[in-house]
Amino acid sequence: MPTATEVAAASQKALIKGIVFQALLAALLFGASGDTKWIAAWLLLAVFVTAQVSAFREMKRQPDLLVERSKVQPGTKSWDQLLVALIALVVPLLTWTTAALDHRFGWTGREHVAAIAGGFALIVLGIRLMQRAIAANRFFSATVRIQSDRAQTVVSSGPYAWVRHPGYAGLLGLTIGTPLALGSRGALLPAALGAATLIVRTALEDRTLQAELAGYIDYARRVRFRLVPCIW
Repeated sequence: MPTATEVAAASQKALIKGIVFQALLAALLFGASGDTKWIAAWLLLAVFVTAQVSAFREMKRQPDLLVERSKVQPGTKSWDQLLVALIALVVPLLTWTTAALDHRFGWTGREHVAAIAGGFALIVLGIRLMQRAIAANRFFSATVRIQSDRAQTVVSSGPYAWVRHPGYAGLLGLTIGTPLALGSRGALLPAALGAATLIVRTALEDRTLQAELAGYIDYARRVRFRLVPCIW
């Protein structure tokens, strides 16, 4: 178990990262769009703030996971550091900026309200699935590594009974839902890059787990699909 000092430092880091994330999102959306009355942007901010508060509370209930996710841990696969940068930083920045500029200049026209509502539905469902994955999996690390120092075992409960990587499935919904929620078909291009990168990461992580985590091959035989039931 982590020490009280480690937990306090990880909590402070998570809080700062959350504040920076929200500030950056607001700056990009409203700065690039030039529209501080953009309703979809305000709604997106509200959804993300609510999700981050909920995630922080869940992490406080799992202090060892909070510390695990606070930094890049020893044993992280070298290829994953590039993929994490793309998924967590580059793609979101490109998506938000493109959507904001599209809103400002009308490159792809205005999306129908139904498409925007569908986008928010994908985001909310994706966030909920990620939250359930975190609650079920105390080894829900931020990077791909075998957590032998934490006696990692296979998790098959909760959403892991349906697909092998429910956290990534939720993030996929969030990635595709964001440009739709912001009413930007143009922002679907960087989102598609993010989705493709996420699929590659899922495949690589699944291969790593099958090769290095005891019991995972049997689990993969029972739960056949990685991201989407009956598809892949």
